[in-house]
Amino acid sequence: QVQLQESGGGLVQAGGSLRLFCAASGRTFSTHAMGWFRQAPGKEREGVSCINTSDGHSYTADSVKGRFTISSDNAKNTVYLQMNALEPEDSAVYYCAAGNVCVLSFWTAYDHWGQGTQVTVSS
Repeated sequence: QVQLQESGGGLVQAGGSLRLFCAASGRTFSTHAMGWFRQAPGKEREGVSCINTSDGHSYTADSVKGRFTISSDNAKNTVYLQMNALEPEDSAVYYCAAGNVCVLSFWTAYDHWGQGTQVTVSS
């Protein structure tokens, strides 16, 4: 089993920045990809960014490309999401997920999920 714990969410003004953290523990060797997803009230879960932990290759959704950056520190079993130039539309609960394939279009590809961290961007 893999346990994921997100942190770093909060309230920020539009144009501001936040850095999300996802600490993984347990059988982390069984996973090869980590992803960030978000879900706003009344909306479907949306893939934000993911990274292959073996080679560092990543994918980022067009809606946040150029503003959000994913990175990982394998020694610390931690994945980060740096979010800059935040917009009110970015407000959502952000979830960290672990799986075997870095994909954004199918959240069901991820086997393990954190509890989520709230990000609220005020205008």
